[in-house]
Amino acid sequence: MAEVEALVRYLVRVGVAGVVGASREGSLRRYRLFAGGDPRVLIGIDPERDWSERELARLMAERCGVSDDPGRSSGHDVIDPERTVAALDRFAERVAAVALRGGPVLLGTGHPGQLVGFYGALADGLSAAGCTVLRPAQGRCVDITTRFGLRTCRIDYRRGVGLVREAAGARGGGAAGLHTHSPLPVRVVLAAAAEAGGPLPELVVGDHGWLCGAGQLGFEAIGTADVDDPAPFVGEAEGAVSVVVPLDDGVRSAHYRPLARYVLARAGLSR
Repeated sequence: MAEVEALVRYLVRVGVAGVVGASREGSLRRYRLFAGGDPRVLIGIDPERDWSERELARLMAERCGVSDDPGRSSGHDVIDPERTVAALDRFAERVAAVALRGGPVLLGTGHPGQLVGFYGALADGLSAAGCTVLRPAQGRCVDITTRFGLRTCRIDYRRGVGLVREAAGARGGGAAGLHTHSPLPVRVVLAAAAEAGGPLPELVVGDHGWLCGAGQLGFEAIGTADVDDPAPFVGEAEGAVSVVVPLDDGVRSAHYRPLARYVLARAGLSR
């Protein structure tokens, strides 16, 4: 109990939960876009039914602790840190289950600048437990539509975690990799694994399109999501995604280290 209480206080202190960076206006706008079927916000989830803005607000209040009052349309959103910890516990259960089987796993992120360290620590723990950390389609190119236009990206892996970078000769991209919500990278990666005759992942761990795209294809998928990304939580509510941990996905990468240590300890993978 003391460990949980300390983690709750930590999450609020560093802004991973509590008052977070997402604005209420931005969250509500993305709920509207999701309700309208905008693929930029669906990020790989194909909802089983229509979701209204009001239903999405209620779902996000239930899963994240944000306000479900449509009249509250300004300021910063809030994540209940106790909901974050409860989701981390469920997340750790799924990590422990695949570790016990020694099953193959795939990890990927659309937030490489912030979350590679979190997922990389999980990849290290799973590998030490005997799981194969998959890296299909390394170096393969994929065209992703962004607000800046069509960008040709290259699939790469860092610490066993899938991400995308600008293709050779393109501008920018940075050493960390590109921020993307697209499900195309995980679709390319999973197709490449299947074409090669496997193995296919027994568990996919990630965020954004990696999480939603894999879950929609029928793979067990767990991951993280911010309060302005309703798609993973809809996927969880409809059964396409197993576990989603609500957190601010834009804080400093070092702030997620205690979360990784907590998950590994709960999963019995601490070294």
